[in-house]
Amino acid sequence: MKSPLPKYKLLIVAISSPLLLGVYEEEKLIQSFSSEKKISEILLPLISDILKTYDISEIIYTRGPGSYMAIKLTYIILKTIETVKGITCRGCSAFELNNAQPIKAIGNLYFIKEKETIMTKKFEQPVSVTFTLPQSIHDLAIDEESTPEYNLPAV
Repeated sequence: MKSPLPKYKLLIVAISSPLLLGVYEEEKLIQSFSSEKKISEILLPLISDILKTYDISEIIYTRGPGSYMAIKLTYIILKTIETVKGITCRGCSAFELNNAQPIKAIGNLYFIKEKETIMTKKFEQPVSVTFTLPQSIHDLAIDEESTPEYNLPAV
């Protein structure tokens, strides 16, 4: 009897540059992809290539806070894949992948998280924050909800 083929999960961090994608087998990162190109140009081709190589059973993406357009575009692409291919799409907070550091909103406003509340805060100097793909997604807090969490600041 053949053993079943492994199922993989895909994690997408598309709220800032660079775009990050990680393929996970048994919760462990086995391959990562990165691009400085615009999400509108590169996200779908990257996902398509990954789906040709790996049997992806679930896609997790950063549903916010962060770039409104990046979140919206990523969500539309992933919901289409979920509908057409039957691959489950779920979300996680962007704060999970940057050690809860401030996330660029607009101008000198940044999203911050205090306890369970997300708000905006003004910083006089730009804040440099790096997002990373975890080596394991075993402890990643994944939301059952996949809809975007825009948290739009008042302008």
